[in-house]
Amino acid sequence: MLKPSEISLIMTPTILQADDTKVSSSISSVDPNILQNMDPEFISFYEEVLAKSKPTHEVPIEEVRANPSKYAAVWAYDSKDEPRIQNYDIESKDGALVPIRCYYPDPAKFGLGPYSVHINFHGGGFVFGSFHADAKFCMTLRDRLSLVVVDVNYRHCPETIMGKNIEDAWAVLSWVRDSSGKLNIIKSSVSLGGISAGGYLSCILQHLARDDNVPLKLVIPAVPPVTDCCSYKKLEDSPYESFRRYSRAPLLNWARLSYFQQYAFPDDKVDEIRSLWPEWWLAPIKAPNFTNLCDTFLITAEIDPLRDEGEDYGKKLVAAALPTINEVLRYLGVPHPFMHMTDYLQKARDYDEDIISALKAAHGL
Repeated sequence: MLKPSEISLIMTPTILQADDTKVSSSISSVDPNILQNMDPEFISFYEEVLAKSKPTHEVPIEEVRANPSKYAAVWAYDSKDEPRIQNYDIESKDGALVPIRCYYPDPAKFGLGPYSVHINFHGGGFVFGSFHADAKFCMTLRDRLSLVVVDVNYRHCPETIMGKNIEDAWAVLSWVRDSSGKLNIIKSSVSLGGISAGGYLSCILQHLARDDNVPLKLVIPAVPPVTDCCSYKKLEDSPYESFRRYSRAPLLNWARLSYFQQYAFPDDKVDEIRSLWPEWWLAPIKAPNFTNLCDTFLITAEIDPLRDEGEDYGKKLVAAALPTINEVLRYLGVPHPFMHMTDYLQKARDYDEDIISALKAAHGL
C-alpha cells in the first residue's frame, strides 16, 4: 500500500503532480513556484536549520577538504566507535586502496550468520562523501535486518579522474563476493544501492554484473543521475523538463550541479575522460542492453532536477525487463537528498521503511 507521500510510476508514462498541500512560507533562494508544492516539514527544517549553513558549493573545495567536519551535513555521523563494525581496504584495478566499512547485525537478535549483504555507495556529486554520509542509514539497516551492510568510500574527483570510482565500486563488489567466508556473508544473497552519485554507480554495476554473470538480488538506485549531466554547460543541454523546472530547487540546483561539473568533468579533462570509458559509463541511460537485469527498486524525489531522467531510466527497465520486479517510486514534495532527514521528515522515515521492506523481500528475510 502506497503512502500519501508516494506515487508509484511502475507503468506510468505521464508526469504526476504533488499532493494538494500548500505552504505560505517564503525562502528567498527558492523559486516561489517550487516552494508552493514543497512538504511543510521540509520547509520548516530548511528555514530552521539548513538555510543557516553555507552550502559547500559556495566554498572553495580546498577549504572543504581541509575542514571536513566544519562543512559536514547536519545528518552526518561518525560511526567508527559503534559496535559490530569492521573496516577493510580493498584494492581497485589500478592498485589504489578503497576503504569499506562493514556493519554487522546483532547476533543475539539475528543469529550467528552467515548473513545476506547489501553494498551501499554514498552520494556527493562524485566530489564529496565519506563514511559519515550514510552511517545512520547503514546502522538502521543492520539493526532492523539480518543483513551485513558494506559502505564504500570510493575515490572522488578532482583528486581522481571520473570513472575510477566505477572501477572502485566493481572491485568492492567482486571482493565482497570472493570474501564471503571471511565476511560471514551469503555469496548468493547480495544487493546494492546508493543515493545520487551512489545511485549512478549502482546502475552501472547492475549492467556490469549481468554481463559478468554476477547474480544480484536487488539494486536500489535513489535519485540517480543517469545522463552525463555534470558535463552540461547550460540548462538547455538537458532534454528533461525537471532539469529546468527545478533549476532553483533547494539543496540540488543548477548552481550546485555546475560546481560538481568543475571537478568531475573539468574542461581540460573531458576529452580524456570520454576516451577512457565506454559512453554509457558516463550516462547509464545509454547502456546498450536493458534485458536480463536484476530486480530494481528505483526512487526519485519530486522537487529534484534529476527526477525525470531517473524516471526515464526506470521506464527503460520496466519496458525491457518484465516480468521481473521493477518499481519506480516518486516521493512527493521533497528535494533531492530528502532521505537523509529522518530526524526531521516523515517522508525520510517512509523511505527507510520502503527500503527495509524491499530488502526483506529480495533476500527472503
